Amino acid sequence: MPRTSVDITVPDLTGKRAVVTGGSDGIGLGLATRLAAAGAEVVLPVRNPRKGEAALATIRETTPRANVSLRELDLSSLASVAALGKTLHEDGRPIHLLINNAGVMTPPDRQTTTDGFELQFGTNHLGHFALVAHLLPLLRAGHARVTSQISIAANRRAINWNDLNWERSYDGDKAYSQSKIALGLFGLELDRRSRTDGWGITSNLSHPGVAPTNLLRARPEVGRDRDTGLARMIRVLSARGILFGTVHSAQLPALYAATSPDARPGEFYGPRGFAHLGGPPGRQQLYSRLRSTEEARRVWQLSEELTNITFPRD
Repeated sequence: MPRTSVDITVPDLTGKRAVVTGGSDGIGLGLATRLAAAGAEVVLPVRNPRKGEAALATIRETTPRANVSLRELDLSSLASVAALGKTLHEDGRPIHLLINNAGVMTPPDRQTTTDGFELQFGTNHLGHFALVAHLLPLLRAGHARVTSQISIAANRRAINWNDLNWERSYDGDKAYSQSKIALGLFGLELDRRSRTDGWGITSNLSHPGVAPTNLLRARPEVGRDRDTGLARMIRVLSARGILFGTVHSAQLPALYAATSPDARPGEFYGPRGFAHLGGPPGRQQLYSRLRSTEEARRVWQLSEELTNITFPRD
C-alpha cells in the first residue's frame, strides 16, 4: 500500500527565535530542521553534546546557512533548567516560539530525577513547567507561542494524586500517562493565566499520534536494552503505510500548532487519520482528562510547590 505524503506550509520565521526541547533526534530534530529552514534562529537545549552536534550537522545538510545553536539542558535536573534560563537571559534575546517536546517514556523500572521525582513526571512535566517559569520574561518579550507536546496516552489513565511519584506501586505506562496529562493541563492553564494576567503569550497543545520514533526503542539510559515489541510492530506497519504515522507526519501537529497563523490559543492539534494515529494535522477534541480547570489549577499549584518556583502574580 503506497504511503500518501502529507505536509504543511511553514510561514516565514525570519527574525524569530525558537527553542525546541528534545531536538537532538526524532520528532524534535524534524521540528528544529523545519523551523531553521523557515528562517528562525533555533536554539537546541540538549543533554548529550555528541547527539547535539550530530543534530546540527543534520540540519545544516538541508539548510547550510541555518542559524542554529546548542545549549546544555537536562530536564531531569531543576538546577540544569535554572542554568539554561540564566544562559538564555544572558543572551538578551526575546523568545518567540517554545516547543516543549522532549520526553522519556515507560522505563521498565522506577527511576528518579536528580531532585527525587519519578523520572517521567519530573522530566516530561516538572522540567518543562520549570523551564517556562524561568523563561517567562523572555517569552513575554517575544509575545511567544508555547506548544506542549503531549500524547494519546493522555487520553487514558489519570493523575495519581495520592502518590505522584509512584513510590508505593510503580507502573511505567500509568506514570507516563500521568506525566502527559499533567503537561497538558499545565499548557492549557498557562494560556488561561496569560489571558487573565496579561502576560501576552499564548499556549496550545499537540500530539504526534503513533509513529516509529525513538521513545520505545532501546534506551539503555532508561533501562531498556532492546526495542519493545510495540516499537517493532509500529515500525513494520508504518513502513507499509498501515494505521500508524511516520516520523515525518508525527512532527506536523506540533509544527502546525507552533507556527500556523490558523492555530489557536488553548486548542489541541494532532493527526486527523484513523483513531488519530497518523495523517495530516488538524484541530482535535480535547481529551476528557484535560477538561477540568480545577485539576489544571491543582497541577499548577502542586508544581509550584514541588519545584519551589513561583510564577508572577501580575
